[in-house]
Amino acid sequence: MDVMDRIDQAVKENAIIIFMKGTPQLPQCGFSSRSSAAMKECGQPFAYVNVIEDPEVFQNLPRYQNWPTFPQIYLNGELIGGHDILMEMHEKGELKPALEAAVAAGPVTPPTEKDA
Repeated sequence: MDVMDRIDQAVKENAIIIFMKGTPQLPQCGFSSRSSAAMKECGQPFAYVNVIEDPEVFQNLPRYQNWPTFPQIYLNGELIGGHDILMEMHEKGELKPALEAAVAAGPVTPPTEKDA
């Protein structure tokens, strides 16, 4: 399967997905660490893709929605943005309801992370 098709499939099959450097358990950059921590605080399951483990995704994801940086967060197939936008939503109290609405509207498939 073409890398762009794999990215598209991951985005469309998960209500919430973060393309990040590392994993929520072991993030490999500060932006990915803070973004995944904010998402875990909201208590909703989310899928993730470790772009470091998949060089094709790392190289091509910026072309998918013309967004050059990592992490990238998608809710129900829509790019909400990267770290700055996610943290702004979190600080304003908008992130938790957005994640709850996304989960209510669609599935999250493994690999996922949920704050226990």
